[in-house]
Amino acid sequence: MKIEPIGQVHAENGTFQLQIQPQYQKGLEDLQKFSHIQLLWWGHHSDTEELRRTLTCTNPYHGGPDTLGVFATRSPFRPNPLLLSIVEIQNIDLEKGVISLYWVDAEHGTPILDIKPYLPCSDRVKNSRVAEWCQNWPDWYEDSAHFDWSKVLVY
Repeated sequence: MKIEPIGQVHAENGTFQLQIQPQYQKGLEDLQKFSHIQLLWWGHHSDTEELRRTLTCTNPYHGGPDTLGVFATRSPFRPNPLLLSIVEIQNIDLEKGVISLYWVDAEHGTPILDIKPYLPCSDRVKNSRVAEWCQNWPDWYEDSAHFDWSKVLVY
């Protein structure tokens, strides 16, 4: 298997941008017609032999079980640190290959693996189920910005 980054996250001083490498910039055509994207990125700070052996997380969420299987979490510590964020597009400069975002939870220098448009018909589930310990979390992406995550996440 071979995966090559298509770009890099720039996150500095409250500015969030995705810089796409020149050979992939043509792939941005018509992306500006979408409001949100799925951003697939590599958790390069979690890419160590030890962290890739992580199969359980101890007490990752307040109110959750003491131990959870890594696949029941959004932890970056996992066998393959492939991470996914849904982000809102602020602007796209097709000539420079830059996607400006309002915010992203990836750090500066993070390798970008892929970008896909967010499509409600395939990316939203009407009758989903979540574990009881996270049922009080926001139902919608937009509500997450105003949710007090410090009461939920154990840092």
